[in-house]
Amino acid sequence: MRVITQRRLGGPDVLELVEVERPVPDTGEVLVRVHAAGVNPVDRLARTGEAPLFGDPPFTLGRDLSGVVEACGGDGTGFRPGDEVFGMIPGGGYAECVVVRAEHLAPKPATVDHVHAAAVPAAALTAWQALVDTGHMAPGRRVLVHAAAGGVGHIAVQIAKAEGAYVIGTARADKHEFLRGLGVDEPLDYTTTDFARTVRDVDVALDLVGGAYGPRTLATLRPGGLLASVVLSDPGVTAQDAQARGVTFVPVSVRPSGATLGKVAALMAAGRVRSHVSTLLPLEDAGKAHELSGTGRTQGKIVLTLVDRAS
Repeated sequence: MRVITQRRLGGPDVLELVEVERPVPDTGEVLVRVHAAGVNPVDRLARTGEAPLFGDPPFTLGRDLSGVVEACGGDGTGFRPGDEVFGMIPGGGYAECVVVRAEHLAPKPATVDHVHAAAVPAAALTAWQALVDTGHMAPGRRVLVHAAAGGVGHIAVQIAKAEGAYVIGTARADKHEFLRGLGVDEPLDYTTTDFARTVRDVDVALDLVGGAYGPRTLATLRPGGLLASVVLSDPGVTAQDAQARGVTFVPVSVRPSGATLGKVAALMAAGRVRSHVSTLLPLEDAGKAHELSGTGRTQGKIVLTLVDRAS
């Protein structure tokens, strides 16, 4: 089977297409024929070594996938060959086939194709674990999402809206129509408006930017509010900083969960959560996908497709 690997750390050019033997699932695992694989910012960080997720090369990137079960390691996986599934995995998704722990997968909604399903898992799990599990979303809650038009952001705002929240989203002005289409109540252009001065009484803020955004976002929270940040390397604030202002800071490190994805899948099937795929590229163009992702201007997600070799 074909797989994207890298034998050294570095730029997008280190990603290369090779042929390897197909893996075999063990007990509790399934072999998935990958139809599409999502590209996430953490993939770039792992490629360069900034996020040493896999140790020394060689390794294969890719945490988001959608595909079809080809084989099961025993009878206790809950899946059968032929089942369409999607999920977030620890790594290895840039490949035609991958072995996955069954509990990391959920049935793919029949109304959603593999490309758009592959764009969802890591983004949705990040948003769900930050906003729902930690932020306890409820009708009327005021939510601020930074980088709201990006890969995680555009899914996060939809999950917040599905839970009945009032959503404020920061993005450049040319993306505001896109955000309104997702249900954002108040798009805010961070290039012309200082959100730290204009936004108030936020119950939960989701920071996908980090750095200076962290302390500035604290100013938007109501007493008892929550700042959830996925930027673990440089959130810009500490728990002590938040406590001094009467609010809470929580770093969010996303975890695979087929059970949570099952809840997201129900929202997807109902049309309440949908992914936006800005760029679709074949597996062999993984390097180009990383170049585009590195610009920081992606609207929605970039996805690698393997459908032409899915037989």
